[in-house]
Order: sequence, then structure tokens, then C-alpha cells
Amino acid sequence: MLIREKYLKKIREFYDSDLIKILVGIRRCGKSIILKQIIEELRRRKVDEKHIIYVNFEFIEFEKLTDYKELNKYVKDRIQDEKLYYLFFDEIQNVENFEKVINSLRASEKVSIFITGSNSRLLSEELSTVLSGRYVSFKINPLSYTEVLELLGKEKSTDEIFENYLKWGSLPNRFEFTQEESIKNYLYGVFDSIILRDVVERLKIRDIALFNLILQYIIDTIGREFSAENIINFLKNEGRDISTLTIYSYLDALCKALLIRKVYRYDIHGRAVLKTLNKYYVTDLGIAQIKNNRTDMDKSYSIENVVYNELIIKGYDVYTGKTKKGEIDFVATKPNKKIYIQVAFSIPNEETKDREFGAYNIIKDNYPKYVITLDRLTYEYNGIKHVNLIDFLLDDEF
Repeated sequence: MLIREKYLKKIREFYDSDLIKILVGIRRCGKSIILKQIIEELRRRKVDEKHIIYVNFEFIEFEKLTDYKELNKYVKDRIQDEKLYYLFFDEIQNVENFEKVINSLRASEKVSIFITGSNSRLLSEELSTVLSGRYVSFKINPLSYTEVLELLGKEKSTDEIFENYLKWGSLPNRFEFTQEESIKNYLYGVFDSIILRDVVERLKIRDIALFNLILQYIIDTIGREFSAENIINFLKNEGRDISTLTIYSYLDALCKALLIRKVYRYDIHGRAVLKTLNKYYVTDLGIAQIKNNRTDMDKSYSIENVVYNELIIKGYDVYTGKTKKGEIDFVATKPNKKIYIQVAFSIPNEETKDREFGAYNIIKDNYPKYVITLDRLTYEYNGIKHVNLIDFLLDDEF
């Protein structure tokens, strides 16, 4: 089993804290495995098994506990002494009013609570109110490329492994399959569960075909500025009429289901986040592969999506950069750190070099600037570093 140390090391210091630990990510990205790895670490610390209470709300034996009052009773009946109890609630979004039982247990018992969910509500500002601000959240992603290599038992990257990763994404369980048809069947199952459970049922969407068309449009335009007018025209060509309000409600639903991520523009000169002409990237390229309209996705946009996802995994807040004369693919920030990144498939000639590196000419600050491509030969040009994509993915200190 792959130990997801990148996340465990962030969570460990909170094991015994009364802060509610929230793990949120797309379905099948490995949240349940991380919970089980935390439980195993507690067992190695000799925590009494009776003091570990685990409920997975996707298991039928816990179905009645989706009533928050039943869940509260179930846990209370198992707390028998004053020692610390560790409570693990997997896919908590299946419980209506889950925050009531979480707040009640935290206030009335000596407990350390861990919850997972596949809905971005668990990362939204409203949690500060419903959970009284007493929580810490962790974004769980599909496997990073370094984790993929570790899972496969490989010390070095190969072209075959990378091409497979680029095409079929990195949801952990899909690596159990080697045949493309089996991988596709698995990914269709994941997609259907996301759409049916996290979108259609919850939002009561009736026109699933229209919803799929919008998702396919987003996937076909990964990394490009989003325009409601363009998607309305696209749908008209498909014989469908839709309002701008409906488009944005569907996009919001896709973001809440964590299938796609909205990326805001950042005005580099005005130093402000802009709310218009956003871009969207997919959380996992495997899901995108089965839903796009072509045999294979455009690799230029695929590697741009890979870079975006890796920046998220590395803990950056990511924006697209707007300059007075154009744009920079990514402006990525951490506390006390800021970098700029341009992404291209390759730099085959001087014209491409001038375009990719020249995008930085108008930016006069001294923050690090990079151009990332699949080229194996890298160099520095006008103080801007050219970085190989694989090297970027394998560099945990980037």
C-alpha cells in the first residue's frame, strides 16, 4: 500500500487536537486510505481499539446513520470513559445536517474528529459558521507523479509511465488495471458516481444530457478563457438553448463536485484578483480523457493541466496572470513565495522561444520566472529558467 506521507505529515500534529480535521477531495482520490493509515498509526501508538470509531457512509451497514440524530446516538453509546476517542467519518456529506452532530460531539465529549468529503462545501467559508471555526482542512488530490512512481515501484520516470499518467490520470485504484478498456470502465464508474451522487441528486438536475454537453465543452477548452457567450453558441449548434444563469449554476455544481477547478485571473500590474474571464482545469486527466470529444486530448493543454494540478499539490494558490500586453499561464503563491510559470509542449525554434520567454518582458519585478516544457535540454534565457516538466514534477522543493 502506498503511504501518502505528503498528507500524513501535515495531519499528524493534529491527531490529538480537538480541531475538526477535514479531508476533502474528488471521489476515489484516496481520502479513505489516508483515514485508514491514520488509524493504523494510532494502533501502532497502542491506542485502544474501542477508542477508535470509524463510519463510512457509503457502506450499507451504516445507512441509518445518515440521520444525524442516529449518528449522534451511535457514537455516544460507544463512548464509555473519559479518555480520548478518535472519530472517523468517511464521506460525511451524505449526512444531512452533519455539522450539528459534529459540533455536539466536540462540545460534549473528549474526542478527536476526522471527516472526509467529496464536496467543496467542506472547504467553503460557511464552515467557519456551522463548525464554529474550529477546524483545519486538507485538500487531498489524486496521486502526484512521484506517488505514481512509488506506487509502481519505479525509481525513475520512463516515457511509457509518463504517457500513461498524462492520458489516464492518477486516481489510485485505476492503477489496478493495465488494459485501456478496463481503465476506461473504471473511470466511467467513478464519473457516474460523481455525477449521480454529488451533482444530479443533490441539485435535482433533470437534463443530464445538457449537463454532459457543458462538461465536454469545458474539457475541450481546458486552459482557455471561459466565455458564457461562446458556450451558448456551442450549445445552439447542438440544438440546445440555455440561459447564462443556468450555465453558471452547472459550472458551480461541477466545481462543488471537485471535477473541475476554477482559476481566477490575477492582474500582475494592478496586484488584484479579477473575477472575469476565468479558466477551468480538470482535477484528474483520466476523467477528462473519457469525456472529451476527440480520440486523444490536446497534449499542450494536458501538460498545462498537469502543471496546474502539481502546483496545487505543492501547496500553491494558483492564478492565471494578466499583463498589459497578454498573459502568463500561472502566478503561484505561498506565504513569502511567489513564482511565474509559462507552459509549452516544447520550444522547437526561435519564434517559440521568443513568444514563451518574451511573455515576461513586461514584468519588472524580481520573482522567479520559469518556462516548463517536455524538452530534455534545459537552459536559462534572460534570467528566466527553462525547466523540464518531469524534473518539475519530481522536485518536491520547487
